[in-house]
Amino acid sequence: MTARVGVVTFPGSLDDGDAARAVRIAGAESVRLWHGDADLRGVDAVVLPGGFSYGDYLRCGAIARFAPVMETIFAAARGGLPVLGICNGFQILCEAHLLPGALTRNQHLHFRNRDQVLRVESVGTAWTNVFQPGQEILIPVKNGEGCYVADPRTLDELEAEGRVVARYVGGNPNGSQRDIAAITNAAGNVVGIMPHPEHAVEALTGPSLDGLGFFTSVLKHLTGVPA
Repeated sequence: MTARVGVVTFPGSLDDGDAARAVRIAGAESVRLWHGDADLRGVDAVVLPGGFSYGDYLRCGAIARFAPVMETIFAAARGGLPVLGICNGFQILCEAHLLPGALTRNQHLHFRNRDQVLRVESVGTAWTNVFQPGQEILIPVKNGEGCYVADPRTLDELEAEGRVVARYVGGNPNGSQRDIAAITNAAGNVVGIMPHPEHAVEALTGPSLDGLGFFTSVLKHLTGVPA
């Protein structure tokens, strides 16, 4: 049976179409979900894509976290539903308190758009299980508010519990504390990542195919069979 992965569209989402395409390339059925509809339509996993939900007129993701669909996602994620938040989706997960910490303005106050090397630190999550520990991957980053911050105790807990999923290598594009590019919750089903794996799934358009692993990982997690 084909896994069904929902991709949420908020007002201002930019990369929902790209995320849906990545899901299909990985071998799953893409299901489009609307922010104002609380029904998840029986999906097996959810992607919160990048963009500027509600124009980012408050803190990034602060309004989106109150959308009807997020109430359902919050409860489902607590019950084990795999959820991947990319860029603005990462911000939404932090605002919804599904992940700790916050994303703030890039330290240099400039928007960064470049291909970025990451080192995968944790392969025990629903979204990273096809990678190797320490594997370096190349995927695009594009953000103006991608600086991950948290209090020292939270950062130490993330480190000690193996919840730092990926770090920036070869230069930190936004000043994130401890070079953190992605984190997970304690259960490993919710992952937030600032760079864009959905833009590295095809040779024609991406700098690599490295991003595809995030989407094939969730299929392996759901089915037990490598994609």
